[in-house]
Amino acid sequence: MEGHKLRMRMVTIEPGGVFGPLHDHAGRPGTVYVLEGTITDHRDGMTTEYGPGLGWPEDRNTLHWLENKGDVRAVEISVDIVKSD
Repeated sequence: MEGHKLRMRMVTIEPGGVFGPLHDHAGRPGTVYVLEGTITDHRDGMTTEYGPGLGWPEDRNTLHWLENKGDVRAVEISVDIVKSD
């Protein structure tokens, strides 16, 4: 892990909000866990909805953007490996 660090963030997406634009995870692998609400993951022309207690991996092949199509806030924990500053 030399030259890298483990990063953890709590991300809130308000109703109608988007976490984007389209982005990749090349060189920044991680995982996401949903705490509240529902997050729609858009990738490869498909959408998948994740609710509380669910999550997904993000690897070098991940190219996506996220959306909260619900009427309550969505909260996720995102953990990834990033280059050190």
